[in-house]
Amino acid sequence: MATKHAGRVAAHFVTTSKISCGNKCQYFFHSSNLQCQCTLLPRRWNYKDEADAYAVDAGFDEHQIPYDVLWLDIEHTDGKRYLTWDSRLFPNPIAMQEDIASRGRKMVTIVDPHVKRDSAYYIYKEASDNKYFVRKSDGTEFDGWCWPGASSYLDVTNPEVRSWWATQFTPDKYKGSTKHLYIWNDMNEPSVFNGPEITMQKDVLHYGDVEHRDIHNIFGYYYHLATAEALIHRGQEKELYGEHGDRPFVLSRAFFAGTQRVGPIWTGDNAAQWSHLAVSVPMLLTLGLTGLPFSGADVGGFFGNPDAELLTRWYQLGMYYPFFRGHAHLETQRREPWLFGEDTTRRIREAIRGRYALLPYIYTLFRHTNQTGIPLMRPLWFEFPDDTTLFATEEEFLLGPAIWVKPVLQAGASQVSVTLPAGAVWYEALAGKAIMPKAGRPMNTAVHMDAIPVFYRGGHIIPRRDRPRRSTAAMVNDPFTLVIALNKSGYAVGDLYLDDGRSFAFAEGQYMHRRFTFQNGVLTCDVMPQPTGTPPGTLTSKLQLERIIILGLPTNKSYTATVGSKSFSVLSGLGVDVRISQGDAVVINAAGLPIGSDWQLRVSEEVAAA
Repeated sequence: MATKHAGRVAAHFVTTSKISCGNKCQYFFHSSNLQCQCTLLPRRWNYKDEADAYAVDAGFDEHQIPYDVLWLDIEHTDGKRYLTWDSRLFPNPIAMQEDIASRGRKMVTIVDPHVKRDSAYYIYKEASDNKYFVRKSDGTEFDGWCWPGASSYLDVTNPEVRSWWATQFTPDKYKGSTKHLYIWNDMNEPSVFNGPEITMQKDVLHYGDVEHRDIHNIFGYYYHLATAEALIHRGQEKELYGEHGDRPFVLSRAFFAGTQRVGPIWTGDNAAQWSHLAVSVPMLLTLGLTGLPFSGADVGGFFGNPDAELLTRWYQLGMYYPFFRGHAHLETQRREPWLFGEDTTRRIREAIRGRYALLPYIYTLFRHTNQTGIPLMRPLWFEFPDDTTLFATEEEFLLGPAIWVKPVLQAGASQVSVTLPAGAVWYEALAGKAIMPKAGRPMNTAVHMDAIPVFYRGGHIIPRRDRPRRSTAAMVNDPFTLVIALNKSGYAVGDLYLDDGRSFAFAEGQYMHRRFTFQNGVLTCDVMPQPTGTPPGTLTSKLQLERIIILGLPTNKSYTATVGSKSFSVLSGLGVDVRISQGDAVVINAAGLPIGSDWQLRVSEEVAAA
C-alpha cells in the first residue's frame, strides 16, 4: 500500500510467505480518489485531422453505438511539441472539442515526458531557463532521442518542477484546450530511443543529485502524478467547473506503488493475436491484486490487424475490463466497429451497449474499491478461497462478487469448458436459466458469436440501466433496472452508488448509496451503511426504478407485487437481456419506485380465485 506525503512516496510492503484468506480474501490496498472513466474510449494512432475525428464521431451515432471519449495521439501536435496543435490538421481545436462535447463526449490528447529541444518552444525554453530538466554528470541537460528527435526530460522528482508543470494545462497556457479535454501519458518509463535498454543512462542526475538508477521505477509515477495535479489545478476554476472542482483523468503507461491514487493504467502495446487476448485476463487480475484496480488492455490489439472474429471476442471480453479502450497503431488497417460487416457491427454494438447497461454496477464497484482497495476484476479464488480446484484458473474471472465471465479465447470455438463452484446457484445472463453445478465437474457450454458465457451469481443484486444512449451524459436521468439473482434460500443483496460523476463533492457527502435486500419475498430499499469516518450521503435524487428482474422464482406461477396499497404488473417467463423475449425471469414493471426513498416491495404468489 502506498500513501502520498509532500511529494514523496511511502511504500509499505506485505511479505508473501503466508496470507490467510479466511472467509474471503481481503487485501491491503486503498485508493484515495474516486476516478472512474469506465465507458468506451475509441481511438487509433492517429485520427488524421478534424474531418477524420468528426467522421468517426458521426459514425458511432449513425450505427447507434455509444462512446464517451475520442483520443488524439502525437500527430495532432505541432511537430511533437506537446500542449500544441498542428494548425493544418486541427485548425479549430476548440470548436472541435465543443462540438463533440455537445453530444456528451470528451477528448483526450497525449502528453509525453520528452520535450523537444527547441528554444522557440515555450515549454522547453521556460524549463531550460529554470534548469528543470534531468542533467548529465557534468551539469548539462540530458539529451535523449524520442518522437520529436532531440529531447530533454523534465525532472519530475523535483517538487518545484511538478508545481510548475501543474500550471501548464489551464486554457490560457494550453492554447486550444477546453474543459472537455483530458490527458494521456505515454512513454513515461521514460522511453529514450538511443539509451541503454531504451531508457535513460543509469548515471544521469535528478533532484538532489540522485542517479537515475535509484529512481527509475518512480519516474513514470511522478510524471503521472504531476500531470494529474495539473488537471486538479485546472479544475479549481469555479466558473468552468463549479465549487467542488473537477476529477482528473490521466491515463499512464508507467506505474508504481501509489499509482492507484492518481489514475488508470493500461497494459501497453499488445498485438491482434488470440494469445494476447487470453493473456490480458491474468495481467489485469494481477494488476488488481497488486493494488492497481483501474486498468485495461487495448481492445483489438495495438499491433496487427484483427479479423472480425477476434475483434468481436475482444469487445465481448473488454466490456468487463475496468478500463475499456480501443487502440491501434498508425499503420494498422482501420477497425471502427462498422467496417467488418453487419453481423460484426451488431455484435460489437451489443457488447458496448452491454457495458453501458452495467455502468451502475461498475461505478458502484469503483466506490467499494475506493473505500477498500478490493479490485473490480477478481480471480475465482478471491471469492471462493476454499475451492482449491479454482486456484490455477486464469482465463475466467468475476467482475465484482456477482458476475462470472468466461471469455472465448480460441478461433472457431463452438463450446467452452466452465467450472462453476458448487454450492452456489448461477444464472445464465441472457435467459436466466438456473444452474446448480456439482463439485469439481467442468460444464461444457455451447458458444455462438453473439455473446460469451456470462453468469449471475445467486445471492446478489445487480443494478443496470438498459436504455441505449449515445453516451453516459445522455443516461444521467434514465431509470434503473435491478437484476435479483436469488440464492438457494431465496435471498439476495446489492447496492447502488451515485454521485455527480465528475467533481470532488462526494468527499463532502454529496453522494447517494442505496442498499437493496430481497428476503422472504420482500425487496427492501434503504441506506447503505458506510465505513467509519465516511461522511453520510446527502445527495437527493428523483431517479426511479424501471424494472425488477427476479431470477430463481418458478416461472410457471403468477405473482403480485405491491408497495403498500400500490400494485405493479408482473410477468413470468421473460428473458434477462432485452434481446431475449422468453426465459426464466420474473419481471416486475417497477416504474415510479424512487431510488432515494426507503420502501418495501412484497412479491407474492397469486392465489387463484375459488
